[in-house]
Amino acid sequence: MLRFAVALACLMLVSPVRAEPAARLELLFVERSGCPWCARFEKEIGPIYGKTDVGQAAPMRKASLDVGQPKDVTLDEPVRFTPTFILLRDGREAGRITGYMNDAAFWGLLEKMLADQRGN
Repeated sequence: MLRFAVALACLMLVSPVRAEPAARLELLFVERSGCPWCARFEKEIGPIYGKTDVGQAAPMRKASLDVGQPKDVTLDEPVRFTPTFILLRDGREAGRITGYMNDAAFWGLLEKMLADQRGN
């Protein structure tokens, strides 16, 4: 009986452990035509976002409130103001930034959201 227990324990040690697949992160940028803060974001952040480490970790996708709420994501609440930036984890809302003041505030808030997700 002891040999069986030892053999079973050894087998458990060498058995492959299946890792959970990494979560898919995405940043949803919700805009509206005529939104001056959306235009400012596009000018200040838009050209460089995809080239950054953050942009690689959470690629950006745009959605327009002019055509309605995105149907393929699960949001905690509807988007009412633009710009709104929603961090999606496997298609579900994991964090939200409403509004855009400047590049420093945007990067700081987004980095905080990503750090929170790394802790999950």
